[in-house]
Amino acid sequence: MDPLLLARLQFATTTSIHFLFVAVTLGLVTLLVGLQTAGYLTGKPVYERLTRFWGQLYVINYVLGIATGIVMEFQFGLNWSGLSRYVGNVFGAPLAIETLVAFFLESTFLGMWIFGWHRLRRGVHLALLWGVAITAYASAFWIMVANAWLQNPVGYEVRDGVAHLTDFGALLTNPTFGMAFGHVVSAGLVTGGLLMAAVSAWHLLRRTPDYALFRTSLRLGLVTAALSVSMLQGFGFAQFGPVAQLQPTKFGGGPDRDALVTDWTARFGPGDWEPPVLSNVGLGFMILIGFTLGAVWLLLPLLWRDWIIRLKVPLWLILLGLPLPFVAMLLGWIAREVGRQPWAAYGLLPTAQAVSPVSPGLMLTSLIGFSLLLGALAVTNWVLLARHAARGAHDPALGRPPAPDSDAHHQPVFV
Repeated sequence: MDPLLLARLQFATTTSIHFLFVAVTLGLVTLLVGLQTAGYLTGKPVYERLTRFWGQLYVINYVLGIATGIVMEFQFGLNWSGLSRYVGNVFGAPLAIETLVAFFLESTFLGMWIFGWHRLRRGVHLALLWGVAITAYASAFWIMVANAWLQNPVGYEVRDGVAHLTDFGALLTNPTFGMAFGHVVSAGLVTGGLLMAAVSAWHLLRRTPDYALFRTSLRLGLVTAALSVSMLQGFGFAQFGPVAQLQPTKFGGGPDRDALVTDWTARFGPGDWEPPVLSNVGLGFMILIGFTLGAVWLLLPLLWRDWIIRLKVPLWLILLGLPLPFVAMLLGWIAREVGRQPWAAYGLLPTAQAVSPVSPGLMLTSLIGFSLLLGALAVTNWVLLARHAARGAHDPALGRPPAPDSDAHHQPVFV
């Protein structure tokens, strides 16, 4: 078996699984900020209950998502030593910043928020959640900066066969970065909004006692998904211009494709410099799902006088539509990453030169081991999410008031 193919399959599998966690994290933390801020400003208990319920689901997804991210990090050294050696000085800079933001700041803020219920002042506790959200977005920002550099290497020079960073600002102004970052953030908001709407729809169909609670979260989820899907489509289509100019071989080819292939052949020798057809297939189905998700706008008028709940059919449609954003995100990553092939860094480092010199047997073992581990984490995540979501918002463990000191109830009373 080809070690290069096995390494690519492993990275595709682990990255795709991890990205599903990231999307839910970005979406839910934004909604949580809105809920807790509304509770702080209005003082209504309903918002605290919703924050505790959705916050518990967020924490489950975050913890297991961090585990998948740690597993994924090992691949750069194990399977892609050529990439690390040649472009690590450039590509590693935004990744290092992301690690500091994600594993130190974000985790610290989240830990203080989890254990700060009823111990910290309400304003301080809310500020911690804002910190979690800001660092979550910062984490996505730096990851997309690194990914954009692989799509369009800028701000570097090659010395002694190694790429060195010469212009940090060029990483932030990379034409392949801005719209892609907006697209990813919008995808997370669509996913979080639809997840909130789907869980709420399930409880409303079951006629759980917390009707008013889940009616509120249904409305919030649907409005968020509707607004975000429009941004998602806008950011998505806005990327086609820069891609055609900077990556002419991607998505059917741009006007400079033939000249670029001729240049690559002269520099790297003859080869197949066209990306696999799979990238175009993923792009087509992603666009189809994106337009389908746009139909969520048709559900908003039904929120008037709760027609969406009375008719029930729209609630079932929301439940059936929950997998769509997840499928679309996987197809989007296939289109973006497979469309970059056969390059690890577009026009700079061929994928065949980026892979580690590892035997096929060892690479296959690595593929099976990592895939099983991340698959188990993903299944565990969804089982726990489903279990805690089904329990409802009666008394989530997160934010539960501490039990009074038992000794206080046995003190002698003097009258």
